[in-house]
Amino acid sequence: MTIEIKVPVLPESVADATIATWHKQPGDQVARDEVLVDIETDKVVLEVPAPEDGVLQEILEAEGETVLAEQIIGKFVAGAAAAPKEEPVKAPEAAAPAASSNDKGDVVTPSGRRAAGETGVDAAGVAGSGKDGRIHGSDVKAAASSAPAAASAEPLVNPGRSQKRVPMTRLRKRIAERLLEATNSTAMLTTFNEVNMKPIMDIRKQYKDVFEKKHDIRLGFMGFYVKAVCEALKRFPAVNASLDGDDIVYHNYFDVSIAVSTPRGLVTPVLRDCNLMTVAEIEKGIRELALKGRDGKLTVEEMSGGNFTITNGGVFGSLMSTPIINPPQSAILGMHKIQDRPMAVDGKVEILPMMYLALSYDHRIIDGKESVSFLVTIKEMLEDPTRLLLEV
Repeated sequence: MTIEIKVPVLPESVADATIATWHKQPGDQVARDEVLVDIETDKVVLEVPAPEDGVLQEILEAEGETVLAEQIIGKFVAGAAAAPKEEPVKAPEAAAPAASSNDKGDVVTPSGRRAAGETGVDAAGVAGSGKDGRIHGSDVKAAASSAPAAASAEPLVNPGRSQKRVPMTRLRKRIAERLLEATNSTAMLTTFNEVNMKPIMDIRKQYKDVFEKKHDIRLGFMGFYVKAVCEALKRFPAVNASLDGDDIVYHNYFDVSIAVSTPRGLVTPVLRDCNLMTVAEIEKGIRELALKGRDGKLTVEEMSGGNFTITNGGVFGSLMSTPIINPPQSAILGMHKIQDRPMAVDGKVEILPMMYLALSYDHRIIDGKESVSFLVTIKEMLEDPTRLLLEV
């Protein structure tokens, strides 16, 4: 029985998608629920599994092609077994007809012609992998990468100099659009402060083993950061608000977006109702989101919403930065590298583990006094963690 492989129903507000990776090729034996193809949208990557045990019969849309919801992209034969592969018999060169552009002009897909124009490869001489020998862009690019360099009368000055052109992923394009939207449509300012991390580092040193033993999760810094942010958001509702036209929408819940670096780019999954969570629950929630982001398993629901964002560039060594607001939110908090620095304490110089804080905010909603007071509140909470427990 032949089954059509279709693009899944796309998330709301997503018009189309791109074929990211075919994990199987025509003729491959596939088990039920084994992933056939990854389809990338500007929000998430959708996996299309095999409906039954069988064989992938045909690929209709190659990698890089733009597709629509429920579009047929391949054919699958349920219950079939893969045919044994035989060594192809090479025909004598004299018997091979000369290929011409006219011979294959009708089987070169639009993506194939586009790739031919970019690479300079004659598509007529490329073997197509599609139906009836259709030549896709991936076929042309594969031929371009395997073709020997053309002979040149002049020797290369430096053969080691080269460049590689790679199209942006849909997620990367969306990130670029949102960053431009934030810088062009908000009155964004950034205010800075610094925090002494010694009290929290002392707590971690004292309780990390018993904490991990009881909760099966390491005691990190993010749990403290999120708790401090929630307390500050309670005191300054404008920072937890967003603009909707000429209205300011104040949220009475605390959903915090956590910036997570993935192989496909930076994403901001949402940790919901953080004010009701313990430090252990926050750490577990962040670890789960980070693992899903790494494996491309984040859902649209996990990526949607969020009233405030925390980004921690310190894990990569950033000492200071000006984070960009994540629209339609009104503010984002940047955490940075913890570094020993000489500080004046009660008239004496002490070496303390210090960290810079950066709050970027939309001045249309948040005034300077509120932004500075918000950042000072976070500083006070982190420098005296007992206040987080007492909520004072």
